[in-house]
Amino acid sequence: MALHKKTLPFQETIETLPPPLSLPLDGLSSWKTLKQYLGFGRSAARKRELEGRFPKRIRLSERCTVWPNRELHRYFEDPVNYRAKEGKTST
Repeated sequence: MALHKKTLPFQETIETLPPPLSLPLDGLSSWKTLKQYLGFGRSAARKRELEGRFPKRIRLSERCTVWPNRELHRYFEDPVNYRAKEGKTST
């Protein structure tokens, strides 16, 4: 992990760590945001979603698909035993 240099007024330069990556608890995340937290690609996510082992996507428009952050946090807590809530997938 690279360190960032930060200069404070009237002090010498100090090195700090970059801000941690985190997914907000509420809201929706696009694939662009989500992919940095996963160890697999979009096709694998789709396959797991169809099997009920990954959160269901929400299609906002023809070209805009998002995932609910609360469900993503449930998934990240226990990916092996995660099961999506029952309901229709928005494809």
